[in-house]
Amino acid sequence: MTDPDTPSAPPAPAVLLDGPWSHRDVAANGARFHIAELGDGPLVLLLHGFPQFWWTWRHQLVALADAGFRAVAMDLRGVGGSDRTPRGYDPANLALDVTGVIRSLGEPDAALVGHDLGGYLAWTAAAMRPKLVRRLAVSSMPHPRRWRSAMLRDVKQSRAGSHIWGFQRPWIPERQLTADDGALVAELIQEWSGPRPPEDEALETYRRAMCIPSAAHCAVEPYRWMVRSLARPDGIQFNRRMKRPVRVPTLHLHGSLDPVMRTRSAAGSGEYVEAPYRWRLFDGLGHFPHEEDPVAFSSELINWLRDPEPDR
Repeated sequence: MTDPDTPSAPPAPAVLLDGPWSHRDVAANGARFHIAELGDGPLVLLLHGFPQFWWTWRHQLVALADAGFRAVAMDLRGVGGSDRTPRGYDPANLALDVTGVIRSLGEPDAALVGHDLGGYLAWTAAAMRPKLVRRLAVSSMPHPRRWRSAMLRDVKQSRAGSHIWGFQRPWIPERQLTADDGALVAELIQEWSGPRPPEDEALETYRRAMCIPSAAHCAVEPYRWMVRSLARPDGIQFNRRMKRPVRVPTLHLHGSLDPVMRTRSAAGSGEYVEAPYRWRLFDGLGHFPHEEDPVAFSSELINWLRDPEPDR
């Protein structure tokens, strides 16, 4: 497997997928990030999770643009068409990637929408750089302090997140993710979805993206930091920093059948929000509600973004 030591490599064709959107790269926080963008209006920045890349937001890019927003989906550091750097995968630095992209896009702020790991980073960015985050929408991920507590104290959540513990092994996860042309990626997405998983064509797309040299390594590095830092000074310091409340309107979305992040783990994150907080549970959906039922997800998101005074 190639080491992630060539940060200036051009985006692979596997991630430059055609659509009504346009592709380009932006510089932020010392790296290059690939984005897909569509529409004009207030900026909505979309952050993907594992094991996906920007394309997971293809439905929302169109829906948001049609609703009058500037929709931008970025590839996180090391994934898709963004730079695969040898370091920088702790959440504080990844959150600076996100806020740096907002600035590079020439916008004063953005509504952040994050799923899974992207949700973890959205929570982090809203706490660390509140002036750059206009609103916050998170799917399938509790607040980082809730995540930490659930993984350490809830046996059922620890078991549900067993893949994260498995990522702590050196090199084995990378080899498993890329074996048989990324077959495990498709298996994970199917297992984590509800009764309406993404179509086979989408699964093939995610498999190809994970097989880009070094992408698998970079995709698991944030999870390695999240676990290995639990007892380290940097992790303890990050956990303390995340006591800082989120002070922007927050929409928290979750699938009732999510087998990776239990509803009980995600619910209650509102205790870290000192602003209007709205919790919405999608009945019958799993870990990827934005793909399993894109119409319902997009409608909920857009109605909330348009609401001048979102209630609790």
